[in-house]
Amino acid sequence: MKKRSFLLGAGVAAACTAAWPLERRRLHPTPDTMPVLTVFGRISRSNRGRLDPVHDQLLKRHGVTFDRAFTYTLADLLQLPAVSIAPTLEYDARSHGLSGPSLLNVLLAAGVDTEAALQVGIRALDGYRVQLSMAQVRERAMILATHLDDKPLSIGGLGPLWSVFDPVSVPSLRDKPLAQRYADCPWGTYCIEVAG
Repeated sequence: MKKRSFLLGAGVAAACTAAWPLERRRLHPTPDTMPVLTVFGRISRSNRGRLDPVHDQLLKRHGVTFDRAFTYTLADLLQLPAVSIAPTLEYDARSHGLSGPSLLNVLLAAGVDTEAALQVGIRALDGYRVQLSMAQVRERAMILATHLDDKPLSIGGLGPLWSVFDPVSVPSLRDKPLAQRYADCPWGTYCIEVAG
């Protein structure tokens, strides 16, 4: 009888140990499981359903609605080819290294037709929103920066994501005062709407 109790106890312990990482992932999101970016609108791929009015409070408060969307974790974004730029930032008037996937590649992975005449609405955590044409996103070689000077962007700083480009490469922005060059670059990006 003791052998049966021991085997039963060992089997339960093994099952609990095997299930624990799954439960831990559900209860304790990691960069591999926690979405940091939601893309919706004119997308042909989706990995989540409609906006949840309880769990998606920030999206709801910013007036966002959708029936389906494509979400990215930080790990997903880091798997896309990184692009590096070194613009002079308005915060200290110095050149800094920014890196992350191109915004076009992020949109392509969500099934967006990046050659179509679409509008891209980029929203930040604080509600700031910019509207760019797909042609502007392409011409400006916009990136979704995940790193500044080889350090991950963070909430409380400019992150976790910053939709940015080097304004010197845009003739209409090149001669503007430094503080006015980044109006179309929302830091704290968390949501992108693609409309036709």
